[in-house]
Amino acid sequence: MVEEKIIVLLGSTSDLPFAHRVKDFLRDSHFPVKCVYRISSAHRNTNKVLDDLKSYEQSESKIVYVTMAGLSDALSGVVAGNSQYPVIACPPDLEKHGLAKIFSSVMMPQGISVALVSSPENAALSAVKILALSNPSLKKQVAQYMNNLKSAVAKADNDLLRKEEHEEEREHIERIEHAEHGEHVEHPEDT
Repeated sequence: MVEEKIIVLLGSTSDLPFAHRVKDFLRDSHFPVKCVYRISSAHRNTNKVLDDLKSYEQSESKIVYVTMAGLSDALSGVVAGNSQYPVIACPPDLEKHGLAKIFSSVMMPQGISVALVSSPENAALSAVKILALSNPSLKKQVAQYMNNLKSAVAKADNDLLRKEEHEEEREHIERIEHAEHGEHVEHPEDT
């Protein structure tokens, strides 16, 4: 059976806390996709990156790479330029470096495709959606996940409406009680 994997390539071990959010998301959302972590510095050991890619490219697995490298993010471009599989850049320092980081992660030459996703959870979800294109069972799980999100929004909205209705009813009762006792209570709408 062909295995589906998200290969998370890290620039260094300092990126691990950020990267663990990918596996946490997969577990918490019950997506049965294997997640593998590797340290792969495009600057410090390019040959290792290329050797690792070669072994993955020769495997029978369906793969999506998620690259998590700080500073210049050469890792994403090197992986995309040497792989047949999709590459999602998810830089751990995006908030710190802003536009410069976005530029270094996605401004690639023609034919070198890198997608940018800002959070590990959304990078994991994007990878799962890509893998689901050829897996009907996973596709159903993605649809269920999306339906759960919609249901959560509808429930939150209904809860808020009930709370507002309850508040309005409570304020109305307070006004009646105070009017019966000859007291005036100031409410925000009275001002």
